[in-house]
Amino acid sequence: MKIDGVFSGGGIKGAALAGAYEALEARGYQFVRLAGTSAGAIIASLIAAGFSSQEIRELLDEMDEHHLLDRRCQFIPFKMIRWISIYWRLGLYKGDRLEKWLTDVLKRKGVTVFGDLKKDSLKIVASDLTNGKILVLPDDLPSYGLNPERFSVARAIRMSCSLPYFFEPVKLKSSKGICTIVDGGVLSNFPIWLFAEEKKRPFVGVTLTPNEKERPQHSIRNAFELFGALFETMRGAHDERHIATKHERHVIFIPVEHVIATDFQLMAEKKKALVDLGRQKAEQFLKSWTF
Repeated sequence: MKIDGVFSGGGIKGAALAGAYEALEARGYQFVRLAGTSAGAIIASLIAAGFSSQEIRELLDEMDEHHLLDRRCQFIPFKMIRWISIYWRLGLYKGDRLEKWLTDVLKRKGVTVFGDLKKDSLKIVASDLTNGKILVLPDDLPSYGLNPERFSVARAIRMSCSLPYFFEPVKLKSSKGICTIVDGGVLSNFPIWLFAEEKKRPFVGVTLTPNEKERPQHSIRNAFELFGALFETMRGAHDERHIATKHERHVIFIPVEHVIATDFQLMAEKKKALVDLGRQKAEQFLKSWTF
């Protein structure tokens, strides 16, 4: 059966998304269009490029997540470079290794730019802080004076994965000047709105959060907890409103709050546990899904 799919962000927790894809593929579902933010953008892009769930599992097994963290000035003590990087570079890590890894992986399927994919098969969400708006790639590139067909898919994913203060933002040179682009999750961590209002075919969303009824309340006792609750509310409220109205029955919820999104030293057994959890939740969902 032909369906559309939307995958949420979640950093290293995105391994659970791969498990959900395993269950969907096993049931014979084939994706026509895909969308994603951050980690979801990675999974969506791999599927759009033609990777099977088994191939994605192998990529997860062979990937050295810690190697993807590229600090500047390795000879300077980390405590010092941490503050220098955040103040001047706006992120602890450059993100170049992540983009290089994505470029090499996608090339295995003959994909470098969006023109190598089927038209409209992939949408990646990022946040344009300079212009204060959600950026959908490749759809919005013409408004920046850029050719969507020739824009790097790996670059687009890198933009979507630029978690503020963790990875450096991407400086997008365009007809609008230089725009600062960060993680799509800042404005839309689960862009279900991209497909939810259309009637072309059934769609499935996969998000790394519990549903609204099971979601714990924020504890706000100090300024740090206030900031955390503020950020989580801003990044989630827009998408959750779309889910709560009439789309919840199309969403696979995978609660993974026990894992830190930036824990790039995740042990192999924990990574496997995330994949297994994603597959189990998707299998439960598919037993009763009606479209």
